Amino acid sequence: MPALGTSALRIAITALSVIFATALVPQAASAQETGLLATHKSPFNCGKTFNANNWIDTPDHNPPGSIDWQNYGSDAINGETVRATAAGTAYFADTGSSSYGKWVEIRHGDGTRTRYAHLATMVRAAGGSMTVSQGTTIGTVGSSGGSNAPHLHYEQRTSGGAVDTSPTVEGVTVSRGQKKAITSTNSCGGSGNPYTPEEACGSGYGVIDSAALTGGRVYLLYNSGNKNNCVVTLKSTNLGTSTPVSAFLEPQGESRKTDSGSYGYYAGPVTTSAPGQCVKWGGSVGSSTYTSPFEHCD
Repeated sequence: MPALGTSALRIAITALSVIFATALVPQAASAQETGLLATHKSPFNCGKTFNANNWIDTPDHNPPGSIDWQNYGSDAINGETVRATAAGTAYFADTGSSSYGKWVEIRHGDGTRTRYAHLATMVRAAGGSMTVSQGTTIGTVGSSGGSNAPHLHYEQRTSGGAVDTSPTVEGVTVSRGQKKAITSTNSCGGSGNPYTPEEACGSGYGVIDSAALTGGRVYLLYNSGNKNNCVVTLKSTNLGTSTPVSAFLEPQGESRKTDSGSYGYYAGPVTTSAPGQCVKWGGSVGSSTYTSPFEHCD
């Protein structure tokens, strides 16, 4: 078969782009038709307020009913941490300089889905996937793909793929044509522990998974800059009193690294690089323990 000329190649690429874009925009659904069951929090850090804009006067904003999260007052959204609004399995993709750009789809346990697009960074490479809890970090806000300015494109979809045109976040419904400022309660914790997993592990780390313990919670974090993993176990009881607590991290095929002792607030951080490897992680508070399977393969 002869090679395509420049003009023919451009036509072919354009045709493929149209096909791809069409596949990304299924039928919209009204709030009464959605059957959405998952309860969604804001996709941002606890206490952050941003505008949720459900455009109706911008014809090139697709699909109808999707939300553009934008700056609020003097707080610029660019670079903000993006978190899962509900638990599920996250799938990472990248359409390059068109359409969604870097984007994530989370498929929730009730069959519904959410999408997060135009990301600057993702915690997994395109083609990857991982289990997420509500509040798990999945990326950062940017302007990749067909975006004119930094913002987070967000969709709630039914199990059939239709877009909910009046999505609800933090108990606030944002219908077509509305713009509402919404404050996040995502990952607020409430354990009373003065430390956060990010503070314990250090700058650049974001939570990608966690597991509940009686008297605390163990967290797995990842730093997309240096590619290191980190595990920390935070207590929620006996705060300030030294009691047994531990955290461990084990790259597949390597020795386990553990921090174990009597601590007032947390065990860890336990950090290690595991390029191209799966990791086993976990920890304990008193007699309550958690050990993951080998997962979150880098």
